[in-house]
Amino acid sequence: MTRRTPRRTRILLLILWSAVGTIGIVQRITAAEPEHETQGYASWYAGKFQGRLTANGEVFDTNELTAAHRTLPFGTVVEVRHLGNDRTVEVRINDRGPFVEGRVIDLSRAAAEELRMTAQGVAPVRLRVLAEPPPPVHRVQVGSFSSPENARRVRDRLRAAGLAAQLEPSGDVHRVVVPGVPLEELAGTLERLSELGHPDVLVRVEQVNSPRRHRAGGG
Repeated sequence: MTRRTPRRTRILLLILWSAVGTIGIVQRITAAEPEHETQGYASWYAGKFQGRLTANGEVFDTNELTAAHRTLPFGTVVEVRHLGNDRTVEVRINDRGPFVEGRVIDLSRAAAEELRMTAQGVAPVRLRVLAEPPPPVHRVQVGSFSSPENARRVRDRLRAAGLAAQLEPSGDVHRVVVPGVPLEELAGTLERLSELGHPDVLVRVEQVNSPRRHRAGGG
């Protein structure tokens, strides 16, 4: 007999996947391999975009070394080499674009200044992927309790059921969480929690270390 995913769990999964499509916090595209290179034209953007949200949900700051790319995963570190003067800069992908034929990347003003291309606006470049972000993991918050005894009781029950539950103190509140859940195991974890009487949970993306970004020029 096939088990059906409880309705509330299905709703939570739908909400999660909607968030993925909107701000890309768990987006991981495998189009780029390490050392992947592409060639084309770079442009840059600033002005009215300063302070607006980028495609991954960050606030755009044109003074940071960031860039927009059509397909690379958010957090990817790319070396951009100006083919006219051989200067290089490393940028982190946090936005989508450019959507102009022949252009392969849209740089922040800071990155464009490193390449000495702000005056010309567009420059021939070669892109080389240096690092991709690690796949995200999730922390499932099962419940919050004012009583530490109640929180421990729920934690122990979840552990007995095979889930790696932990306590997460937050002031006078004691949260029961299941940390370190990879995306491919998330649906099964939510279904198991629902079976154990916890259909209404909160899913958070755990903080992961992004690839290190350098402010560097060459040539």
